[in-house]
Amino acid sequence: MKHLNITLWGVLPYLVLLLFVAGSAWRYRYDRFGITTRSSQLHESRLLRVASPLFHVGLLLVVGGHVIGLVVPESLTERLMIPESAYRANALAVGGTAGLAAVAGLAVLVWRRLRTRAVRISSRPSDRALYPVLAVVLVAGLVATLAGSRSGDYDYRLGVSVWFRSLFALDPDVTAMSDAPLTFQIHTLAGMALFALWPFSRLMHAFAAPVGYLVRPYVVYRSRGSRVDPGPGSGNGGRSGSARAAGRPAAASHAFDGQRRG
Repeated sequence: MKHLNITLWGVLPYLVLLLFVAGSAWRYRYDRFGITTRSSQLHESRLLRVASPLFHVGLLLVVGGHVIGLVVPESLTERLMIPESAYRANALAVGGTAGLAAVAGLAVLVWRRLRTRAVRISSRPSDRALYPVLAVVLVAGLVATLAGSRSGDYDYRLGVSVWFRSLFALDPDVTAMSDAPLTFQIHTLAGMALFALWPFSRLMHAFAAPVGYLVRPYVVYRSRGSRVDPGPGSGNGGRSGSARAAGRPAAASHAFDGQRRG
């Protein structure tokens, strides 16, 4: 059992990280234009309009909660004088709501893919592997959130979070993770499986999000054939500036032709 724990919690995370980084670099190098969502909106849009925002917004909140819960140590919240009861209540309210939204959105997306023949046919093998793993990650995380938020139960910030931060110090605290409840272990293993599949699935489109559109300058479009009002008294019969510019070369050309013929 000791060797199994070392393999799962001391070696496997680094193998997954290596696969994630190398696979993402390979995908960007050889399949840059294939990094898309492979949208199936043309096949069915009614369910997609509801399920997609529900899933993506819920997932973003879940990711944000994981960053706070795993990276921020308990000692910091104590120095900020945040009561443990308030922290648990916030984790239950925000994390539970976000988890439910993500699970509900994923359930509708899977049901839509199964019931709509065109969407089902367009599915790739990576999709069939991705959805079950994603479902296990979300459901196990939701169960762990509901169980860990109760007072007196397992405190993941003294176990899972300690193990997670120890990975970046290249000194994995295997015991901190091996002593965690089974639900947290399943959630963690499924999460590592998800990151291992990431470079080879549609999840890569997260790296192609058009974030630059939020800060880029405005693009001003002008019509090439737009008329310019010359104003009163211009004496040109109301012709636009572009028409005058177009007329001069033509008149010069006719004069030149007349001289050649003469």
